Amino acid sequence: MLTACGFQLQGHTPLPKPLERAYVDAKDKQSEFVQGLRKALLTAGAQLTEEGQASAVVHVLEDNATPRVLAVSSTDVPREYEIIYTVRVSVTGDGKELLAPQEIIARRDYSFDEYVLLAKDNEDAILRAALARDLVGIVMRRLSRL
Repeated sequence: MLTACGFQLQGHTPLPKPLERAYVDAKDKQSEFVQGLRKALLTAGAQLTEEGQASAVVHVLEDNATPRVLAVSSTDVPREYEIIYTVRVSVTGDGKELLAPQEIIARRDYSFDEYVLLAKDNEDAILRAALARDLVGIVMRRLSRL
């Protein structure tokens, strides 16, 4: 009865047939976003292959996280930052464009205190990883609709 209404467990996004054998084309293959995307594709049942053997190529055209100062103190010391994580993705398969280039942006802000610098560096890394996971989820949902 639940399957008849289209119910699916979160995190288990079925992929369309062209993505059964996929290749992820990215400049930085070790970024958190690309690694997360590869894991998500494998979890969804895709077989990751070399570019020549793939039925679809997921192109990661842009993948960067940029910090930006949001607020400064009266002594000109940054007090609040924003991390802007931007990815741009497209998909080609069988000689045609399956998904036009799409830019997806996620943002988070956090406070900064120079007295706890080590903890704030760790917080920055954790926020970047969380943003990458969020973006992977968005991309996977878009890929499931191809």
